[in-house]
Amino acid sequence: MLTLAEAVKLLRMHYGPPERPPTTDPFELILLENVAYLTTPERRREAFEHLKSSVGTSPEAILAAEPGALERVTARGILEEDFADKLRECARIAAEDFGGDLRKVIRGPISVAKKALRAFPGIGEPGAEKILLFTGQQALLAPESNGLRVLIRLGLVREEKSYSKTYAASRQAGEPLRATPGEMQEAHLLLQVHGRTLCKRTAPRCEPCPLAPGCAYSQNQLRRLPQRTSRSVGRPQ
Repeated sequence: MLTLAEAVKLLRMHYGPPERPPTTDPFELILLENVAYLTTPERRREAFEHLKSSVGTSPEAILAAEPGALERVTARGILEEDFADKLRECARIAAEDFGGDLRKVIRGPISVAKKALRAFPGIGEPGAEKILLFTGQQALLAPESNGLRVLIRLGLVREEKSYSKTYAASRQAGEPLRATPGEMQEAHLLLQVHGRTLCKRTAPRCEPCPLAPGCAYSQNQLRRLPQRTSRSVGRPQ
């Protein structure tokens, strides 16, 4: 079976350098998580860029914006009115609780930083760790659901009954990399894009997958093929 380092190397060769998030600012990364709901990463990035150009991304600018201006941004996803309200709530928390600047708090102890980030709408522990990763503060793997699925299929993470326990197990999977934040960002993004393109939740495409020879899931599927073939031989036509 592949190690995580070997898997990341193969994914880099297959996909090339992954596209990075459009910002490294902690508050803007919170906005990026809330700017459009149930949409593609491309539409979410588009919504964020629209927010930045039409309203601004400072807490003051968002709090001063007309509701319609924010809803035109969040319309890239569903529930645009609800998520316009979430953007305002994010801005309120940032302004009232952190003086409009989160950079100081995320440089503190990781437990304090995660608690501060989880005060915002839409930010659970995985989201908080992802923000600490992409601000460059912590070298955390912080896989989202697509990346976590890849780790499970590779046999690097055991799937538990609850998502939170499975996610917690992914922290140990990332430890052997001993990577810098930048290298861990690349690993996170490559696992994400692989889960979205080839290693999908349903109908994963194992044939063209660069990880298939060392993937527990793929090899298990191959072992089942002869059994299905032998049962079909001699079947009445």
